[in-house]
Amino acid sequence: MEQTTNQLQVQFQKRVDEEQKIEPRDWMPEKYRQTLIRQISQHAHSEIIGMLPEGNWITRAPSLRRKAILLAKVQDEAGHGLYLYSAAETLGISRDEMYEQLHSGKAKYSSIFNYPTLSWADMGAIGWLVDGAAILNQIPLCRTSFGPYARAMVRVCKEESFHQRQGFECLLQLSKGSEVQRQMCQDAINRWWWPSLMMFGPKDDESPNSKLSMQWKIKRFTNDELRQKFVDMIAEQIKVLGMVLPDPDLKWNEQTKHYDYGEINWEEFKQVIQGNGPCNKERLEARKKAWADGAWVRDAATAYAAKKDIQKAKANSLNKETQQS
Repeated sequence: MEQTTNQLQVQFQKRVDEEQKIEPRDWMPEKYRQTLIRQISQHAHSEIIGMLPEGNWITRAPSLRRKAILLAKVQDEAGHGLYLYSAAETLGISRDEMYEQLHSGKAKYSSIFNYPTLSWADMGAIGWLVDGAAILNQIPLCRTSFGPYARAMVRVCKEESFHQRQGFECLLQLSKGSEVQRQMCQDAINRWWWPSLMMFGPKDDESPNSKLSMQWKIKRFTNDELRQKFVDMIAEQIKVLGMVLPDPDLKWNEQTKHYDYGEINWEEFKQVIQGNGPCNKERLEARKKAWADGAWVRDAATAYAAKKDIQKAKANSLNKETQQS
């Protein structure tokens, strides 16, 4: 039995190395399955939780155009969550179980969504920085080894690209406005810059899951590689805004051809991950309340489905009796 398992593992790795997609009914190591469940469900939770800080500003958008854009963006995030929950379900976990893990605190979601949105400029900063970081994380996932996840990410990435562009355009307008608007723009960048860098996860030498995820091609780049790409991208784009990043150590390194940047506050990152961020409790309570408030809808849908099953069974029975007579 052990030899058979070893042979299966060798065959599995060979398929991954040859860039063949792993599908739900294919044999896979249990660790691979569990790693995917953890990552995909965490990704789905992040999309759903991520609706909350932006939804907070829908009724306070400064114009009808901005409200329509923000509504579309929040709606997109809901769709992303549904795609990803569906992808995770193909691995043998139910959606109810994933919800329970989120509500109990067992499952995590992106640390970035545990920070408050204090001004309208935060909508731009989230679009530009948060969604910009998400895109760098997610584009390689279009080539991840697990088929359902890779296919879901194709549409997600197209929509996230729109989200980043509208965020930058929002900040660009503020940067061309009054002195108060420019200050609002800079303040939002100051508050969201460091949490955005934390979105890529812990440093490579402190990331417990990266080695296997890279071997199985769930991930294509390490946390630090993606973080560096993000810094290099944003350090150039911010020049268009006429703003500055809140990092005195940020400077171009001619030798490495990359931007050097300051030390991230990893203690803050750990505290937020452990549930001690500014909005952790608020975010989870909002999700629990939404789940409780929606119980009647789930009950009604279940009752309706049961009723239709009974009607179908009766119709089949009647047809059978008619044919026999």
